[in-house]
Amino acid sequence: MSKKTKKTCKKKYYDNVSVGNRTKQTVHLAAQHDKPRMVEQLIKNSPDKQMVVIAKSKRRADELSLYLNAKNIKARAIHGNHRTDEHEAAVKMFNTSELNILITTDMILKTLGLPDIQTIINYDVPTQYEDYFNRLLLIDGAGESISLVSPDEKGFLGIIEIRMKMQIPEKEVEEFVAAPSLEESDAAHSVKEKKKKPRHRSQSVKKVTKKRED
Repeated sequence: MSKKTKKTCKKKYYDNVSVGNRTKQTVHLAAQHDKPRMVEQLIKNSPDKQMVVIAKSKRRADELSLYLNAKNIKARAIHGNHRTDEHEAAVKMFNTSELNILITTDMILKTLGLPDIQTIINYDVPTQYEDYFNRLLLIDGAGESISLVSPDEKGFLGIIEIRMKMQIPEKEVEEFVAAPSLEESDAAHSVKEKKKKPRHRSQSVKKVTKKRED
């Protein structure tokens, strides 16, 4: 009589460390003014992926949506200012792959049924680490979490990493070139002005010389 072998199922844990370890995560350092362009490049690098971009406010979600649509990237912002039927229409479009890019906030994200998210882009690092892990649970090992981290958000990122007991790998976005900061632009402008010769200098010298001769 043959003995039947019992298959043992590995138990799945949902604590911060376990979810963090089984989910692909990436950090991209970015100045705040570079974030819209960085999202644009990330989409261009993976045009067929179902992406949800999470912003910290309705205003930022709307601004990013307008920017992407101006770049001929079909994206839709959904937040508390939209009606229930608008939410439902956006979710249906996303779940049927008619819409690839959905932009929302943490508050609304909890109410949307989005089972097929492939990439979550953390446009703003959440100030509450619990919100970050709630985002990870939506992809739970099957998708990727990308965080765009400005200098002011590094502290929030550090708390998240402590809670996960790991450091999220930092990478550069392929083919993305950061715009110069205001300080760099001002410095470059100052150098350019110093190198530039005064206009009509020779004419001014001639006029002064002529007056002295008279």
